[in-house]
Amino acid sequence: MILFILSLPVNSDRFPLRLLCLRDFHFPLPMTKISVGLLTVSDRCASGEREDLSGAALAEALPPETYQILHRSIVPDEADAIASTLREWADSCALILTTGGTGLSPRDVTPEATLRVLDRLAPGIAEALRADGLKHTPFAMLSRGVAGTMGRTLVVNLPGSPKGVREGMAVLLPILEHALTLLRGEQPH
Repeated sequence: MILFILSLPVNSDRFPLRLLCLRDFHFPLPMTKISVGLLTVSDRCASGEREDLSGAALAEALPPETYQILHRSIVPDEADAIASTLREWADSCALILTTGGTGLSPRDVTPEATLRVLDRLAPGIAEALRADGLKHTPFAMLSRGVAGTMGRTLVVNLPGSPKGVREGMAVLLPILEHALTLLRGEQPH
């Protein structure tokens, strides 16, 4: 559809009427926000014993002009609950970020649950998160977080502390939009 506008000049004696076509003008297209799911994995947060500070840090780290949080939830450290939530959200989210359950404790099962649902791994993302984490604490080497894709959804496991989330998001934010564009097939590599 082409829209035409009749342009009336200020001084109609000197200038004739003009017909303008909007096709000839360039308007910036409205940017669609990136849909996000934020999943906190923690027995204590799920039971109400502890406030979800790492989930809040994730939400705060995402610029609202670019990202729209569609889902935010807390589940206990149960692989089935984690995997089920990831599967459910993958249909509506371009990006799913998890926080918690990535350490060496017997209850830390987020990587295993995530691996159940991923189609492809993105090991460079998890490696970059750990490498940067080592600049801040030697305990970063104990993180077992993974990253990968479920269809056209990127899933990234982050540590369960607010500090670890903020540091991880500082690593992720510069590459996320490009990674998601590639994942949607909108830009050749």
